[in-house]
Amino acid sequence: MDQNVIPFLMVIGMGIGVILISRALDMLWAQVIPIRFFYYMIRAPGVAVHELSHVFGCIIMGAKIKKVVLFSKEGGSVTYSQPKIPYLGDLVIGTAPLFCIPLVLAGFSWIFSTYLGCEFPLFLQGINSTDELFLFAAGIIGMFEQNLVVVFNPWFLVYLYITLTLVLSVAPSIQDIKNAAIGICIISSTGILILWSAIPLAVNFLGEITRLVSIGFFLGLTFGIIALLISSPLVILYMHKNS
Repeated sequence: MDQNVIPFLMVIGMGIGVILISRALDMLWAQVIPIRFFYYMIRAPGVAVHELSHVFGCIIMGAKIKKVVLFSKEGGSVTYSQPKIPYLGDLVIGTAPLFCIPLVLAGFSWIFSTYLGCEFPLFLQGINSTDELFLFAAGIIGMFEQNLVVVFNPWFLVYLYITLTLVLSVAPSIQDIKNAAIGICIISSTGILILWSAIPLAVNFLGEITRLVSIGFFLGLTFGIIALLISSPLVILYMHKNS
């Protein structure tokens, strides 16, 4: 397989991984928390940011926004007109949370580390070796130890709440995926054809876009793993409940 195609496919794989983690966590919390009010408290901020991501996608794609519901018992929604750029517009609007929410989380990480005394590891932009994988895992574990054991920082608990609510809402909904399905197929196929064409200018441009997208997806995976660690007691509760 062309060496230029492999990083492109890896980015697609990371995006799928972010969606799967988000879906799994949402299903877990929905089933384990018996009182819906608490579940809604956990979900509401993330759903609001999710819908605002769609609003941002509508703005940059020239789609007229008809109605915005930031949160309800059924979730949130954004109703909009046909974007000015067909297919690509639906793709950007439908998958906007997948890119925007990891960047929002990165911004919160900067705020909590710069102004609120939380200690975070140097998050990598990707993992290219076994050594980097172990370094990544050690950094996440060390983050919990540093902020909860070595020096207890109550702001870190707020950070974990923000991480959880946003990760639970990062995945595009089924309707979002349906709206963006044609665009996803076109973009993926076009990307592979560009890489196979070996046209230097086109390949370099796609490589830069892929690099930027991979940073967002990797951040999504990073925060998703943190959310999984936060949710680990619920996994035990869920297994006990269904045993």
